[in-house]
Amino acid sequence: MKSLSLRPHLIYLFLVLIFYHCNPEPHTSKKNLDEAILSDTSSFYYVDVKNYPVKNKKLPIGIFDSGIGGLTVMDAIVKYDGFNNQNKTLSSDGILDFEKECFIYLADQANMPYGNYSSLNKTDVLKEHILKNLQFLLSNKYYQSSSDEEFKIDKSPVKAIVIACNTATAYGMEDIEAFLKKAKLDIKVIGVINAGVKGAFENLSNNENCSIGVMATEGTVLSNGYPNTIDKYHSDLNYKGEIKTFQQAGIGLAGAIDGVIDYINTQTTGIRKEYKGPSLTSKEAQIDKSILNRYNFNWSKNHILYSGEKNNPTEIQINSIENYIYYNVVSLLEQLKKAQTIKPLKTIILGCTHYPFYKNVFAEKLEELYNLQENGNYVYRKFMHKEIILIDPALNTAKELYEYLGENNLFGDNELNKSEFYISVPNTLNKNVLLDTLGNLTYEYKYGRTAGILQEYVKQVPFNKSNLHPDVIDMLKEKTPLIFKLITDFNRTNNKTEFI
Repeated sequence: MKSLSLRPHLIYLFLVLIFYHCNPEPHTSKKNLDEAILSDTSSFYYVDVKNYPVKNKKLPIGIFDSGIGGLTVMDAIVKYDGFNNQNKTLSSDGILDFEKECFIYLADQANMPYGNYSSLNKTDVLKEHILKNLQFLLSNKYYQSSSDEEFKIDKSPVKAIVIACNTATAYGMEDIEAFLKKAKLDIKVIGVINAGVKGAFENLSNNENCSIGVMATEGTVLSNGYPNTIDKYHSDLNYKGEIKTFQQAGIGLAGAIDGVIDYINTQTTGIRKEYKGPSLTSKEAQIDKSILNRYNFNWSKNHILYSGEKNNPTEIQINSIENYIYYNVVSLLEQLKKAQTIKPLKTIILGCTHYPFYKNVFAEKLEELYNLQENGNYVYRKFMHKEIILIDPALNTAKELYEYLGENNLFGDNELNKSEFYISVPNTLNKNVLLDTLGNLTYEYKYGRTAGILQEYVKQVPFNKSNLHPDVIDMLKEKTPLIFKLITDFNRTNNKTEFI
């Protein structure tokens, strides 16, 4: 009788053992992914690093970002003319410095925004995404379309890598450098944070007391990557002045620029349940109803969604890129006002690659706020310089890349219009992947994944008009015409169709 009574428990134990055998406790993501790339020849992620063509000047330059924002970095690079191409001295010669290079760009659109992972305690998942981006640039694999079961193997490896994403630089650059060292690959990696801080200091005198603003994603702000780097430069340059750093986490702004449905939906007219951006009731990004006049939102059309009366709303949701910028610029200046700092704001680092698309909107809002009065008094003027310099880290990134290629004899003889553009899309053949009604990863699934379980959550496919929002295509055409032309040329060659 006693042995019979144990049978259910033994059966249960047997089932538990089977479950854990089939679903093993994941090891650290870094270990698993490293091994898959370096030694598991059966893995999709495997790269033959032993035969990698290191220091081959004929190779393209790799760039990756969490989305299309990194195209502002690429745009700055391909249009850069800071050097004389004959003698390589630092002087413009009217010839594009990278006109004989080509590039491979990856937008990890399916997994963005990157800024949310750290605040949701998913930094390990973010690091896994970043390492997979590196793997893509090093490998020869991609899918022609999201529905393909077989991948192609004719993509070129790269000779240098630009991390065109502040959050990825903050959380992943050290991991990337450690991986490349482990793989014994001597490949230069350039991140945008150092470049941005260097650009900020170039606009300061050595004994100047001032404040530096950093406008970035929530993840970049939480990493303290910019304040730490500012402190390092302050020390390394033996800077005599006092600097105070103020950071503003632009929750939802990068996502809105990329057309992510959690932050913007230009087709809707009412309050949205799935909305994750600033609002009256948000704990992370609260709109202060008492200073609505300072935000000076554009309420026309559906640029602001609200409930209640317009003059006394019970809820507000931002639904335009410009209004996101208004909210974040005012929020930054409110920080200085509340701190009553005597060190006026001299420069702002646009610490997210998406932001330079709208540099003019930031500048216009700053000018408006410099002149803003209430009851005959200027609200922010004593806390800010009249002309605040907006730093786009991409320019210093281009300079560092040029110098590296020159020092290592890696200037190519390629054609710029041979550049390639890839974007990550949900892998619909992976049955674990959960999609929303628009075919994107659901918010809960995207940020609920566990690191260490190696899966192809996404596929990297060539840019085409079906995997980019029409508003994004129009923005690229307007704001980065050279990049738009390169994408159009690639799309025409690869997809045999017109991009627009």
